[in-house]
Amino acid sequence: MITVLHEQSETVCSSARVSGEDLWLDARDLTAATGWSLKPEGLCRGDLCLPVPPGRSGEYRDGENLNAAAFWRRMQHPVVHNAAGDLWVLGTNAVERSSALQSLEAPAFSLPDLSGAVVSLAQQRGKKVLLATWASW
Repeated sequence: MITVLHEQSETVCSSARVSGEDLWLDARDLTAATGWSLKPEGLCRGDLCLPVPPGRSGEYRDGENLNAAAFWRRMQHPVVHNAAGDLWVLGTNAVERSSALQSLEAPAFSLPDLSGAVVSLAQQRGKKVLLATWASW
């Protein structure tokens, strides 16, 4: 089993296989992990589609499996994985991340409070909210 981290999601992909620096996922797992889906015109999310480069189909597709890492690198997004290859991060590039930060609006997320009840940021709209974050690394 391989875990894929993307934006605010963590998805365990049962179909995933690793080959060197490539992460191959079936179309269902790729959509579940990233929101991108396979269409005849290429890999698409909403109205945006990224076609497979002419003559390079084997680098990006293997039947119904897609090389998620190759697509990510083609979009100039960061791709990293641990040494064991069972944890992959499909990141967002600096330009897109910077654009998101310009709005000064936090992304949608939900977390459990101290009593275990799940609270979403959207539930706090119209209220003053202090977000305190901390990381151990």
